[in-house]
Amino acid sequence: MTLLYKAQTRYLYHAHIKVKLPLWCSDAYFDLVYGIMERIDRRYNSYQSGSYVDQINRHAGEWVEVDDVTVSLLREAVRWGIFFDGAFDITVMPLIRLWGFYRSDGLTVPSQADIDRVRRLVDCRRIEIDDHRVRIAPGQELITGSFLKAYATDCAIDRLRQEGISDAIINAGGSTICALNDERHPAWLVNVRDGAGQLTGTLHLSNRCYTTSAQSETYVTIDGKRYGHIINPLTGMPSANRQAGLVTDCCMTGDMLSTGLFLQTLTGFEACMQLLRDQVPGIEGFLTDSEGNTSATPGLSALMTAAG
Repeated sequence: MTLLYKAQTRYLYHAHIKVKLPLWCSDAYFDLVYGIMERIDRRYNSYQSGSYVDQINRHAGEWVEVDDVTVSLLREAVRWGIFFDGAFDITVMPLIRLWGFYRSDGLTVPSQADIDRVRRLVDCRRIEIDDHRVRIAPGQELITGSFLKAYATDCAIDRLRQEGISDAIINAGGSTICALNDERHPAWLVNVRDGAGQLTGTLHLSNRCYTTSAQSETYVTIDGKRYGHIINPLTGMPSANRQAGLVTDCCMTGDMLSTGLFLQTLTGFEACMQLLRDQVPGIEGFLTDSEGNTSATPGLSALMTAAG
């Protein structure tokens, strides 16, 4: 039986979000999915003026009234920040600004003194959270780029399930992909590319999420050299790794953990994945280092068809 689908693509979270649904679905489901993602964008995106996280940033040093979702999101982000011993940290924005992101002139490699000075602001353990308020330290700034688009994808997929749709896929900018499958369509085929954009294989994704972290598209160029936007808070330097990818049951978890895996430097890939598996059973993934060498879990390899 040939399965027929229809798709829409809209621009949110600085990314093209593509939703593919069975042909029988009303177009109203597209509006439902994008409406959910738009509301989350307005309410919680650190880049959106007036969002809860924007208000926290604007009033650093003061308590800010927030809702339950903000509390839940930030507590989860802090939890993983502590797990990665600070390599993953949602207060990293001052370092990102120091490296010249969000400005177009006067770009120079920061001095070690400036890096050390700004690094003192980066510490998610200093975020204070109670049942309905959040306070960050003066000079701190939160960034939601490592989890919010993925959280919005989770929410949209959950709503499709509630509506009785069991066959669909959301591709949120290529870095977050979540699949719904049933017995008629047991898996979606997802192209997996390396940090240079070359096709390395096809992932058979079934009722799970695939998230990636990479430096290939967002970077600054200083004296002819590219520096990626994923900064290691422990060193103050952009990570030299090329790409990390994870298969998980939750997009938000996968997004935060793929960032942490991308930034991990003290433990090897296998040790890091074992630590992650102790926390998230069934997680599979890979890491491509600065030289283009890729390490992958056996479980991920079993889900892949090699390119060519």
